[in-house]
Amino acid sequence: MGVMATAEPGSSQQTTDVPLLRAADAATADMAVPVFFVSDSTGISAETMGNALLIQFPDLHFERRLFPFISSVEEARRVVSILDAAMDGPVTPLVFTTAAVDEIREVLLTTRCPIIDFFGMHMERVEKTLGVRGMHVAARLHGVGDIHRYNNRMAAIEFAIEHDDGQSLRALDKAEVILVAPSRCGKTPTTMYLALQHGIFVANYPLVDEDFESVSLPRPLRKLGDRCFGMVTTPQRLSQVRTERRAHSRYASLEQCTHELRRAEALFRLHKIPTINSSASSVEEMATHILQRLKIKS
Repeated sequence: MGVMATAEPGSSQQTTDVPLLRAADAATADMAVPVFFVSDSTGISAETMGNALLIQFPDLHFERRLFPFISSVEEARRVVSILDAAMDGPVTPLVFTTAAVDEIREVLLTTRCPIIDFFGMHMERVEKTLGVRGMHVAARLHGVGDIHRYNNRMAAIEFAIEHDDGQSLRALDKAEVILVAPSRCGKTPTTMYLALQHGIFVANYPLVDEDFESVSLPRPLRKLGDRCFGMVTTPQRLSQVRTERRAHSRYASLEQCTHELRRAEALFRLHKIPTINSSASSVEEMATHILQRLKIKS
């Protein structure tokens, strides 16, 4: 059932006869729900938390738009005009905001759109619990903010790039985590995520045919076994991924993929190396599992 869009008392906004569809009606009509993420910083937090909620509605289609780095009241008013225009459209929109600057947040909250204010919802309670007022400034989490943490993340990224896929063994002992797996099991994206998101020094090492000729860990890893974490997948998935790179090759054959995965799993079991199956987990889930298992603090 639709609802009518009406003007607020005293507002110059004219009443419209166009019915607004709620999300459930929009799904039936095969229409997208407009979703806006607005922030006075990168908007990453608004997107992350907003999408964590939206994923609970798999039958709905969302049309997402990001408004980051809203740095003035004037910019906030411009965004509000865009949001209000969306409110006059055929489907009720939804807004998520993590704006921290009070003046900007107050302007954003004047929109006629339904708005989820993550900062305002929680900050007051946190301040009350801690007995201290927060800074209410932008760019603290994903900006430079904490310069030490930022520099550490940049150093971790450089380390990950240098030590990706076993390219370099220099200073390998500085690695906090070493991901070990046959080629194309998902080592690189997991490595980069751990470095970028958590500032963890991660190397990854590919297992090749020569490594399977011995029951020992590859020589560069023998004194670093407590930092190793194995990754596997299904033979079918591995064959599919390798075929995209090198079709009709022994490397991509189901037989070769099955052989490598079996040998890798046997090696991990023998050396008591924890493992995870990348075919059933997202990069974020794998990274969290690795940090928890190896008891590493980001």
